[in-house]
Amino acid sequence: MKLYYTTLGLTFLAMVTCLQAVEESEDLDNTTEKPVYELEPFQVIGSKEDIFELQGSGYFLTTDEIRSQNYTNVNRVLGRVPGVYVRDEDGYGNFPNISIRGGDGTRASKVTIMEDGILTSPAPYSAPAAYYSPQIGRMSGLEILKGSSQIEYGPNTTGGVINYLSTPVPLDETFYSRNTYGTDDTFLSHTYYGNTVESNGHTFGYLFELYHNQSDGFRKIQPGTGYSGSDDTGYKVTEPMLKIFWEPNTDLKQRLEFKFGSTDFEADESYTGLSEDDVRSNEDTRYAATRFDNIDTEQYRTYLKYQIEPKDDLRFELAAYYNRFERDWFKLDDVAVGATDSVREALTTDEGLALLRGTGPGELFIRHNAREYEAYGAQFTGEYGFETGDFGHLVKFGIRYHNDDIDRDQYDEVFQQNASGQIIDQRFRLNNVRYQETDSVALWLKDEISFDRLTVTPGIRYEHIRVNFDDYTEDTSQVATRAELEDLRNAIILTESNTDSYDEIVPGVSFNYEIDNSKTVFGGVHKGISIPGPRAVARVNPDARSEVEESLGLELGTRHRSRAFGAEAVWFHTKFDNLIGTDAGFGNSDISNNAGEATVWGFEGFFTYDPLYERTDSLPVYFSITWTSAEFDEGVAAGGEADIFNGGEAGNELPYTPEWKLAWGIGYTHDKWSVSVDTTYTSDAFATGDNDSLDPIAENNARLGKIDSLLITDLSGTYQLTQNVNLLAGINNVFDERGIVSRVPRGPRANIGRTAYFGAEVQF
Repeated sequence: MKLYYTTLGLTFLAMVTCLQAVEESEDLDNTTEKPVYELEPFQVIGSKEDIFELQGSGYFLTTDEIRSQNYTNVNRVLGRVPGVYVRDEDGYGNFPNISIRGGDGTRASKVTIMEDGILTSPAPYSAPAAYYSPQIGRMSGLEILKGSSQIEYGPNTTGGVINYLSTPVPLDETFYSRNTYGTDDTFLSHTYYGNTVESNGHTFGYLFELYHNQSDGFRKIQPGTGYSGSDDTGYKVTEPMLKIFWEPNTDLKQRLEFKFGSTDFEADESYTGLSEDDVRSNEDTRYAATRFDNIDTEQYRTYLKYQIEPKDDLRFELAAYYNRFERDWFKLDDVAVGATDSVREALTTDEGLALLRGTGPGELFIRHNAREYEAYGAQFTGEYGFETGDFGHLVKFGIRYHNDDIDRDQYDEVFQQNASGQIIDQRFRLNNVRYQETDSVALWLKDEISFDRLTVTPGIRYEHIRVNFDDYTEDTSQVATRAELEDLRNAIILTESNTDSYDEIVPGVSFNYEIDNSKTVFGGVHKGISIPGPRAVARVNPDARSEVEESLGLELGTRHRSRAFGAEAVWFHTKFDNLIGTDAGFGNSDISNNAGEATVWGFEGFFTYDPLYERTDSLPVYFSITWTSAEFDEGVAAGGEADIFNGGEAGNELPYTPEWKLAWGIGYTHDKWSVSVDTTYTSDAFATGDNDSLDPIAENNARLGKIDSLLITDLSGTYQLTQNVNLLAGINNVFDERGIVSRVPRGPRANIGRTAYFGAEVQF
């Protein structure tokens, strides 16, 4: 521990010394290279340098930042970004829960997730809280807009937008391959080959990419009296991608681009956590009852984009896209032992734990969460620049049609376990067959009005949303064979179906004032929304319907840049009305519920400095800080007992929103080698809106309690073996700090411990 705190002290001392050495600002020398094509793609931010002119708070993660610690966990990548909170589940980031400025982070359902500017959630309108996320390890960048300042992007505009940037087609013939091996037989391979070829009549580019990541997992399944135990808690993901573009060599600039990618993912992962005692004493175990748990998914994503630039101040992009996602998560979902009928209760009783550990009698309900998602649409985006007197205008506009749906066909396998922990019978039953669909037409318009050093941008977004759902009643009797189960499926009855529509108007205004070439002040006021699912908004009974969550977001900040030093400091304030809580992944009704009002406000800061910027060596230092106050303004008006907002009272803290989040790091590059240290700190937080119910055993609910504060340090290094080959090595969570990172979906679980890796990176 002395070495631990000595390292932290030296890191902070180095940062303070560097920041004190900063003199008056100098003009920024923008020499960062990036691919340059005839037509630049429409992006959320564009590049690291474009942040300076941004009229809101944002962050751009570069390729080097993503690869610096060999991260494949997006939660670790986002650790340095102020204002962004994450909640881990599996330790590898395969199921990220992302919150921006206090919005509910459950499966990132209140954040608009895109890849290359295209909605990438399986069903972002009908079921945004679904277990799919792009793999950060194959990305070339990550664009993040925080708060409600993204009028262009929806459907959810309160929480912000995250745009994953896939590998671009290289301008020159390029072969790249990164391969590493590490703890728990974790293997990563990211390889691509591409080129851009010019001829007399056109320019053609292509990229072939293959990303693969797998691990045996760091948890071990305990043996029971009728079961010998297992180490099968790992995962495997494979993602090929093809990207091609064509540009004719004509006076009219045009570009046609096509992308196809797929994901094959399988993991022996579970919803079920541990008891309070077990998570503290043996955090890397799993109970015998979870040995059946497995998730198997397939995802396909594709788009066709056409760009045209009739004039230097006028350009358009038309994109059509189609995504499909299928999954079956076969997992322990319920139990039956004595008076206990849920896993979260079983974790708090002796008889429940005996059943889970495989040493006592009861029933295990292993659910096939089998679902199919489909999303497709077309979007047209454009921008036009002109002047009126002394005022410059850049009008940006767009329209999108989108359709998505979720087809849910679930059933349970019911295992009867005897007092010796042996499975003596297996039966089947149907569970929650339903269908949801959404059609949406969204239009947006904004005008960047510039005068001298001031730019003011009013904007508005209009969205028409039409929803439909079908609910079925099925016979949930337990049957002995799959044939009998199929008979029950064929006999389901449509019991509730409805179609409804509603309209949302989302206005906002932002500004950016350049004090000089190195300093700006920016801010904005925006309305934000988060939409409920089709079943919540279109219930036949009007009294049971959920309202659209609305917010009013304000922010005011300043930026500074020079060749050595960069800084951003922001104050933000968000007022939520009709706050939406969700049961997604928690059981119960699986309907979004309104949970009253809340206020979130705080401060964010990000600072960088390199005292060796004029030398061939470099010593980059960064420091990120977020302080957040997030409280209910009134008691929760609705919500089932599974909802994490349940029990919220005026003045209570919002769950999973820590007060402090800090990150800092320092690196050194000299000649052929480099080394870097990155540290993140997150303070503790409550796991439910009922901040007073801290005893899970007394309340028979393992979701109650607190999330631990954690201080994690990562170390990495590289050595340039040849001009084309780099050797890589690193240790993540150097000091093996452990703590509870989540209590949902089914009880507490801890973060991953110390891991190490080594490998090589090749580029020709």
